[in-house]
Amino acid sequence: MKPIRVGLLGCGTVGGGVLRLLRESSEYVAQSIGAPLEVARVLVRDTGKERVVALDRGLLTTDPEALLGDATIDVFVEVMGGVDPTRAYVERAIDTKRSVVTANKMLLAKHGPALVDRAIANGVDLGFEGSVGGGIPVVRVLRDALACDWVVRLEGIVNGTCNYVLTRMHDDGLAFDDAVREAQEKGYAEADPSLDVDGHDAAHKLVVLAMLAFGARVDAERVPTEGIRGIDPIDHRFAERFGFAIKHMAIGRERGDGIELRVHPALVHRDTPLANVGGVLNAIALEGRALGPCLLSGRGAGDMPTAVSVVADVLDVARARLSGFAGLATRSIQTKTRPLASIDEVRTRYYLRFQAHDRPGVLARLAGALGDAGVSIEQMVQEGGGGSSGVPVHIVMLTHEALERDVRSALDTIAHSGVAASSPRLIRIL
Repeated sequence: MKPIRVGLLGCGTVGGGVLRLLRESSEYVAQSIGAPLEVARVLVRDTGKERVVALDRGLLTTDPEALLGDATIDVFVEVMGGVDPTRAYVERAIDTKRSVVTANKMLLAKHGPALVDRAIANGVDLGFEGSVGGGIPVVRVLRDALACDWVVRLEGIVNGTCNYVLTRMHDDGLAFDDAVREAQEKGYAEADPSLDVDGHDAAHKLVVLAMLAFGARVDAERVPTEGIRGIDPIDHRFAERFGFAIKHMAIGRERGDGIELRVHPALVHRDTPLANVGGVLNAIALEGRALGPCLLSGRGAGDMPTAVSVVADVLDVARARLSGFAGLATRSIQTKTRPLASIDEVRTRYYLRFQAHDRPGVLARLAGALGDAGVSIEQMVQEGGGGSSGVPVHIVMLTHEALERDVRSALDTIAHSGVAASSPRLIRIL
């Protein structure tokens, strides 16, 4: 049987994992799809660089035309990352009737619907299981298993760096900077961790999930996004006291004609599965109208977990090509522009932490500002003080459900009143 020839765009950590998995599973792969898979060429920046997996260096090239212009290549696997020139390479492959498998969440967040439309128009597939959740098969579940259902909500821990940092802060009381430094030493965080800890990586993944879960075309830059830099060890202590854990969440909600998407830290009740997902693990909770709740969890990053998802997509598109049904899976993805709810319209419970002067009337002024804005207090606790010393103390309040704009209005009033010694801390409660 004639082999399916694969062109690999990029050969970093994930690309090395793909090569290793294809080699170790070559016999099974050939039996599974009915033909062997053969890596034809590998595009890299530096052919002399040491690779994480041994391979024939004659396959390496720095010339993209050596792959894109090779008509014998059947499938392209893109693991380069970034948008430029990656987007042009992917479009070229699709326009020449070759299916593409990618793990590039940034590319998909910015251009996913357009690339899907392009693939459908050319009768080929665009596989992207590896772009969200590493080895967690969430794309397959949304695209295939829930094809006859309608997702009404999703909540995900989709960034392993944030989850590791928050876990270490909670378990061992590490400060944020120390936890990030440890994550970098262990290879869980980049030298510049901003994309992860500021929430942008999670926002990109949420946009990809929204494309499948809600059929939505969304500009990633419009998704309300917060990172974890503002979380202090004291917030973990208070969260624990109230029965919660702090997690960095990607949240999506069906809202009639529109959708609600947001990325931010949140208090998650200790009794729920998501609160107990620690370290670098990822987890995504889905709820369908017919299915009800469903939880997917596993390793969300790394060479082999992501390689498992990438190679699974390669097998799917190879089978489709051999059977004459190329493009069938991608044709099931239908998207349209849907209104995105403002963060001001979010209604949820809130954790509010104030550092306030320990003086008579302070609590009354805090509660009064919240009450005037229509925000009701559910619980309150004060740490420190014990008299009218004037020394700043920590006061934490949990609210009943309230509109974000009302809570923000109250906090703005408090911030300008002089009653608070520093800016109030707001964390939403899931």
